[in-house]
Amino acid sequence: MGLERFCAKTPGMVTLALHARSLLCIIGLLSSVSQPVCEAFNLDVENPAVYSGPHGSYFGYAVDFYLAESASVVIGAPKANTRQVDVTEGGSVFYCPWSLSQSDCHSIEFDAEGDRNALLNDTKHQVDFKSHQWFGATVRSHGDTILACAPLYSWRTEKDIPRSDATGTCYLSVHNFTKFVEYAPCRTEISDAVGQGYCQGGFSADFTTDGKVVLGGPGSYFWQGQVISAAKENIIKAYYPGYFMQSVDGQMQTKQVKAEHDDSYQGYSVAVGEFSGDQVEDFVAGVPKGLMLYGSVRKLNHHSHFGFHCDALRFRALGFKLGTDIGKMVDLLVGAPMFMMRGSGGRLEEMGRVYVYLQQGPLNLELSEPHLTGTQVFGRFGSTIAPLGDLNQDGFNDVAISAPFGGDDHQGLVYIFNGYSGGLREKPSQVIAGQWAAGTIPASFGFSLRGAQDLDMNGYPDLIVGAFGVDKAILYRYVILTFNTSASLTVSPGMINPEEKNCMIVNGNTNFQVEVLLDSRDHKKKGAVKRALFLDSQQPSLHKSVRVRHGERVCDHKKIYLRDEKDFKDKLSPIYVAFNYSLDPKAAADSHGLRPILNYQTTNVIEQKAQILLDCGEDNICVPDLKLAVVGDRKEVYLGDDNSLTLTFNARNEGEGGAYEAELYVVLPPEADYIGIARNNELTCSYDTENQTRYLSCELGNPMKSGTSLMEGLRFTVPRVKDTHKTIQFDLQIRSKNENNSHSEIVSYKLEVVVQAEVILQGVSRPDKVFFPPANWQVTKNYGTEQDIGPGVEHIYELVNNGPSRISHTLLTLHCPLNVQSNHLLYPVEFSTVGPINCTSDHKINSLSLKVSHTCTTAHLSGSNKAKSDSEDLPLILSQIAYKQYVLECLARYSVEKMPYAILPKHYPSGHKKVFVLTPVVWNKPDIENSVPLWIIILAVLVGLLLLALLIYILYKFGFFKRSVPYGTAMEKAQLKPQAASEA
Repeated sequence: MGLERFCAKTPGMVTLALHARSLLCIIGLLSSVSQPVCEAFNLDVENPAVYSGPHGSYFGYAVDFYLAESASVVIGAPKANTRQVDVTEGGSVFYCPWSLSQSDCHSIEFDAEGDRNALLNDTKHQVDFKSHQWFGATVRSHGDTILACAPLYSWRTEKDIPRSDATGTCYLSVHNFTKFVEYAPCRTEISDAVGQGYCQGGFSADFTTDGKVVLGGPGSYFWQGQVISAAKENIIKAYYPGYFMQSVDGQMQTKQVKAEHDDSYQGYSVAVGEFSGDQVEDFVAGVPKGLMLYGSVRKLNHHSHFGFHCDALRFRALGFKLGTDIGKMVDLLVGAPMFMMRGSGGRLEEMGRVYVYLQQGPLNLELSEPHLTGTQVFGRFGSTIAPLGDLNQDGFNDVAISAPFGGDDHQGLVYIFNGYSGGLREKPSQVIAGQWAAGTIPASFGFSLRGAQDLDMNGYPDLIVGAFGVDKAILYRYVILTFNTSASLTVSPGMINPEEKNCMIVNGNTNFQVEVLLDSRDHKKKGAVKRALFLDSQQPSLHKSVRVRHGERVCDHKKIYLRDEKDFKDKLSPIYVAFNYSLDPKAAADSHGLRPILNYQTTNVIEQKAQILLDCGEDNICVPDLKLAVVGDRKEVYLGDDNSLTLTFNARNEGEGGAYEAELYVVLPPEADYIGIARNNELTCSYDTENQTRYLSCELGNPMKSGTSLMEGLRFTVPRVKDTHKTIQFDLQIRSKNENNSHSEIVSYKLEVVVQAEVILQGVSRPDKVFFPPANWQVTKNYGTEQDIGPGVEHIYELVNNGPSRISHTLLTLHCPLNVQSNHLLYPVEFSTVGPINCTSDHKINSLSLKVSHTCTTAHLSGSNKAKSDSEDLPLILSQIAYKQYVLECLARYSVEKMPYAILPKHYPSGHKKVFVLTPVVWNKPDIENSVPLWIIILAVLVGLLLLALLIYILYKFGFFKRSVPYGTAMEKAQLKPQAASEA
């Protein structure tokens, strides 16, 4: 079917076609086809059967199938409490019958008796200890027999009453729980580390095909370890209640060897298989600390009472599990869960590994490569290996391998690997993740595994997984499905031009089941903008339910459009279109309650992409050439100042293409704060913090086109300057999202940290003029108060630091003349200070001990609060002097001795400029009239009066006091008038 083109002249549109051959065909097959075309097997992880045990009992530590009478599983809980008297956490094994309703599990009462006693010298002594014995740590079944062991069970012989040893013990339930017998082959007279006292028999265990019990005891003979085997019929025959030690016919066990094999832990794990070609099963035992801690596997032949062993298989790991049988011949799998390998950084990381040895002939095991290595650090990949049988019916057996601490939150993982002629496939066919996140105790999902048994009798094998950290065991069943399903996705056109906008958006809603996601890869973060939407629904996804019969082909076409470029920033990354299909969850289950699932080999997610057309030439690849230059309005910052700063940058793109999502990235030093934009208000900047780094990002264009040159300014303050560094640095860079040449070079702007203070010295005289001598002043030689000396004068000196840096020590020097031409001029009375000031003088102050009135004005301390300021008062008193006029001149100067910084100032503030304070002294003339005798004054007054009387008499005689005579006759008056008139 050809592709139909929608909006052919609208490159802003994308048409996608979904082609599905036999899409979801399992639905049609189940409803109308009786025989599927092709079969494959998967574990049904959606519908597991979950068994739960008592909280904190470690239910699920060991698991196995039990198919004697009815389908069921047996599950060990080594920390469970039982009804045994005076036994704490003795451990238990639970029987869990299979049914779709998941019936409750119940404990199997292997041993109802508590701790046992023995008579010694008519006194009862406790001879075994069942508390904390971890009964159920090992569980295996064979036919109608269940073997359960307590590797930490302890006992003491009669000759060693004061002590006890962890010999370990096991119990067998035979004939479908009708009889229980104890089997403790390490409980012998030879105790202590020398013998089997620390054996921990039952630490590992297995059954042969014909029913022989195989036990591993890694603690025997100074932890050389031991493997013990006996037929279960002989164990049952030899058992007698009340007997602590028993002799089992045909029992075989490894012997003590040279001391160089101490601390090897043989029997840490055991497995059964035929390796010698004599049709009789042999045993293999893990020796995790053998061969200088490399680890080894020993093959033990029953014909020589375990005398044969080989150390050819070596592993650089501590502790491992064994598994067998992946091909037609018996092969060997060895797990090394603590295998270390170097990571990308060169550091050793614990990843875990599984080695596969293929048996090419009798006693000819060949290592298969590549090895299976875990992908989760500390996941303990290879902790447990379980054969599963031939799941996919290809003639080769498959296995399950666990990583009980792998996965997210260390919830545990189980990997399914398919076998083939060369061993195991390198990649797992299925990975099952535990559904319980790790808590205080990790869930340990996969710590125990058992498979290759058909529990539900549907003809397909099942897998049971233990998760003792959450006290659960999970049963997974295998299902059959059709896997010849294919789908295709086409996106056309592959290049979208955002400049052409010719399509019309139509509102509409559609209910879909098949899922198609637009812009699916790089835009999954919360809050991210989806750049493309479906035209009819205006949503970034669609779902649609499709029913397809076998051989049928279904095609669908949907139009999508690009949002307006103002709605998103990312124009470089492709728009990924993801097509995902899955089976309908409402499909009917079969008679066994199983639902179909897609084969693990089926690709059910398809992804295509479309590019946004850029202004970058034919290849649509932009290669910018970003340049940055920075200048500042200052080169220094001062300690103690706010230090305003403006950085002006010139950003240029000299490349052949635009720089998309270009921004100026400024890393701020800890001492600086961003204030705002200095030049252009159209520049947009945002301030943020990432990993304790404060930075400023300013948008320069999307794209910042080729040839663009921007000149902008940014304002900062640098108020938190410290003397721990001599420079402060701003790092600036232009960044873009382009794949090629995306960043400019980093430009650093450095400021020098400087110590600087500005000091001002001022002085004033109070009063500004002194008159001498004062009124009513008497010269005396008995001075009692300061007023007896003469008039007072006060000089006030003020030292002000205008900063910005602080001063810690300043010296102020004052010089005043005390004598003039051998005559006393000044008498110093006292210093009056404000602040932490200490004053000294080379002349004794108040040498006559006069009474001081403290009436002098005190100078006020002033100056910057960022620095200490000093001031001095110098009250002075003029002594008796005969000079008529004199100007008192005092000289002051300062010097800064110390500043409280590790950085030395370039220039210390200095008092080279002298400050003179002047006080004019004005001489008052003496009032000599006051010394004339009184009689002379009276006589002078009388003489004055007499002279005044004489002057009045003389004036009287001359007519001075007479009035003028009136005019004469009228004729005379007439004669006078013209003259008067003329005069007028």
